[in-house]
Amino acid sequence: MAHSDSQPAGVRPVRRVLGIETSCDETAASVIEDGTTIVSSVVSSQIDLHARYGGVVPELAGRAHVELLTPVIDDALTQAGSDRTGVGIDGIAVTCGPGLIGSLLVGVAEAKALSMAWGIPFIGVNHLEAHLFASLLEQPDLGWPLVVLLVSGGHTMLIEVTSPGQYRIMGGTIDDAAGEAFDKVARFIGLGYPGGPAIDRIAIEGDARSYAFPRSLPGDAYDFSFSGLKTSVVNRVRKEPDAATADIAASFQEAVVDVLVSRARQAAADVGARAICLAGGVAANSLLRTRIEEACADDGIGAFLPSRALCTDNAAMVAAAGYWHLARGERSPLDLGANPNLRLVSTA
Repeated sequence: MAHSDSQPAGVRPVRRVLGIETSCDETAASVIEDGTTIVSSVVSSQIDLHARYGGVVPELAGRAHVELLTPVIDDALTQAGSDRTGVGIDGIAVTCGPGLIGSLLVGVAEAKALSMAWGIPFIGVNHLEAHLFASLLEQPDLGWPLVVLLVSGGHTMLIEVTSPGQYRIMGGTIDDAAGEAFDKVARFIGLGYPGGPAIDRIAIEGDARSYAFPRSLPGDAYDFSFSGLKTSVVNRVRKEPDAATADIAASFQEAVVDVLVSRARQAAADVGARAICLAGGVAANSLLRTRIEEACADDGIGAFLPSRALCTDNAAMVAAAGYWHLARGERSPLDLGANPNLRLVSTA
């Protein structure tokens, strides 16, 4: 994120922020007030567009954002009592990475144009940092420190958060992310795309004890690996083509969730966290949510589970993260670019 270190003289205080999210296949816009109140949130999904291909097609995603972003922003502004003149909007936050470069550029270009047209500042937001702010939108009085388990299609990370904007990366995946493994396994066993919700649904009908799939990277480290688990599922299905799909799905999901929860639980204990917080698209998984709640109850700490709407990509979390940076006087320059490989780095 590129920004200045102090708020320019004469700039009005930031209260309402327009958030724009176009990192992958969701076109979203949202208006957030005072960093924690969702005034409006609009998400236009491209799932149907990409489902026939078994995954997101970058070129199609970029084109769809071009068509959808203006009406999505208009809808969010209208719901917030504003319009295309930007009345009542004090700043703009936009995802600048990581993600698909073509998709990111659509959002960044729109944010710059609106910033110039309305005469208000904008800030580029790291998509991963935005996920860390999702729970604050529903529970602004979170206690610190927290351990956030960020689990999505492209990332699986454990992050210690000591306050908004202050975080330390504790561990991450060394190969496939959990969401990526869900998608690949779902595709292989014929459940289609997106894989996470499909496996979540059918696993309810299966027996998670049917297959003892491996748990990766045993030990005290905080890193994750799901490539071996994915390969184990593929090999089992090839050897046993008549295996019940529900049993395979349930056993695979059990293995993933078991590793995620055990790692998060250990991390929380090691740093004395007051709670474990879920974030990212896989945080919508019903078994993961249940197991995190049970683990936290057993350990006597809090469990913060964002609503499913705030787990998946949305602009409300982008606006919330942007508000925090804008309120500190940070600004992005008009030459800000999109970075598809933008990393989340420790700040604490």
